[in-house]
Amino acid sequence: MPKSITSVQPPLKFIPHRFNPLVVKIVHAVLPFILRFRTRPWLPAGIVRVEAENAEVLAELYQQFQAGKIRLMMAFRHPEVEDSLCALYLLAYIVPRVARRQGIQLQYPIHSHFMFDRGMTIWAGKWLGWLFSRLGGVPVRRGRRLDKQAIQTARNLFANGQLPLAVAPEGGNNGYSGLVSDLEPGVAQMGFWCVEDLHKANRPETVVIVPISIQYHYIQPPWANLDRLLSKLEADSGLSVQSSSDGTHQPEFYYQRICRLGEYLITEMEEFYRRFYHQDIPQAVSETSANSNEVLIARLRRLLDTALQVAEQYFGVQPQGNFIDRCRRLEEASWNYIYRDDLPDVNTLPPFKRGLADWVAQEADLRVQHMRLVESFVAVNASYLQSQPTADRLAETALLMFDMLSRIQSSTLPGRSRLGLRRAKLKVGEPICVTQRWEAVQHDRQAAKRAVNELTKDLQLALEELIKD
Repeated sequence: MPKSITSVQPPLKFIPHRFNPLVVKIVHAVLPFILRFRTRPWLPAGIVRVEAENAEVLAELYQQFQAGKIRLMMAFRHPEVEDSLCALYLLAYIVPRVARRQGIQLQYPIHSHFMFDRGMTIWAGKWLGWLFSRLGGVPVRRGRRLDKQAIQTARNLFANGQLPLAVAPEGGNNGYSGLVSDLEPGVAQMGFWCVEDLHKANRPETVVIVPISIQYHYIQPPWANLDRLLSKLEADSGLSVQSSSDGTHQPEFYYQRICRLGEYLITEMEEFYRRFYHQDIPQAVSETSANSNEVLIARLRRLLDTALQVAEQYFGVQPQGNFIDRCRRLEEASWNYIYRDDLPDVNTLPPFKRGLADWVAQEADLRVQHMRLVESFVAVNASYLQSQPTADRLAETALLMFDMLSRIQSSTLPGRSRLGLRRAKLKVGEPICVTQRWEAVQHDRQAAKRAVNELTKDLQLALEELIKD
């Protein structure tokens, strides 16, 4: 994450894609090293194995795409930042290997265009925009009602590009391998647009969307590292440390520690918003053990809503949609205050106007931090951890808490302390034919809108089915 913004910034310009096969080849070559050592070059705590089920389905789809029979979109799950690396590994290594084994002839490189969040270049740096553009990426501003340039570029690539298109229909990562966030309708809409574009051009290709899940598992349960992480979080929060003194590691012990830490943090944040932002938050009451988890989650959801309201009141944004929708609109509202499209060259402003613009940018950067706290917890529910307190799920939740405390303690968000070596597992689902659905509703505008919603729901169900153990 960048340091706190202290001055107004130039507008965020669209980054045109400049696909370069040489850059793709270089990235493919170094990808295994990046996966393993991405967090710290001297500490092998990354992803040491990438596996895939039904990769032959994707190989066959690529063969059909290259033969001009279909237009292909891959809808990837997006639980973590590493997803793009794992998806790239799937295309660069696993699909070609499966294709050779199955006798499927493919043209190389096996790659795709993709859409990425324009905000990634803010916290990672301009170099990432340079790299992604040459890998075939299209930046999109997620909070805009209609990012015309990004959508038009992606639409054109979907219908006419030399490569398939990869997207993450969740819009952002939620930190949980076992939970799919609500999908945005843009993926389904682009599928129908592509059919329309092909129909207008009298082209015979079939439009296909294939769902692909991504999940992460530790090679060995990282109990010792999880214990150290929770001890740090407890100490940073002001709680007494409940480390495993005898060296035994029981899931229930870590579950209780996470619940204790979570309840303490929620109580502190409730008082923070109650006292300093004058929010009407009821005082917590004691609850029985039978319903304590449900009550805690209900308090968390109310706290998230409160944090968003504080930011929405400042930016004048109406609270519409789910938490994810609200977060995206707040992000865009803050960018409109920081990256000013309405000003001439910010460096030529008179000192007085520059001072006012800087003031607005600083305040916007501070106010949007309320939304940043919410982002990490939009997928938390009452049953995910309680039903299966596995090492993977306990670690995911502890790391989300680490993100929250890091944002509050510092203007920068340090890289996560990976708890151990992991493997990534991808599953390729059954392809969904968009062309057949479009043909059934092409002459009925209302039916077409319903078809977009139905396709979004079917894609949601498909991704949820793929992550079932």
